[in-house]
Amino acid sequence: MLRIRALISGKVQGVYFRQSTKDEADKLGIKGFAKNLGDGSVEVVAEGADAAVNKLIGFLHAGPEKAVVEKVIVNKEDYKGEFKRFVVC
Repeated sequence: MLRIRALISGKVQGVYFRQSTKDEADKLGIKGFAKNLGDGSVEVVAEGADAAVNKLIGFLHAGPEKAVVEKVIVNKEDYKGEFKRFVVC
């Protein structure tokens, strides 16, 4: 099992990025959250099977159609199993 915290910057707010991330996470069986940050970036914390989380990371690099992802910083963290589902904050 894997847990990541990702910061995604670029044109990622107001383009359905968080909801698209939730939709992808739900398909992959990933739990966690996506939230907008005050600097215009999006933070994603995700937990799940290694392969599924790695697929989500791939999605974060592209985002939904209207997004323009400029940078993705991914940090691995200790798996905690603290989430019941994936939510948009």
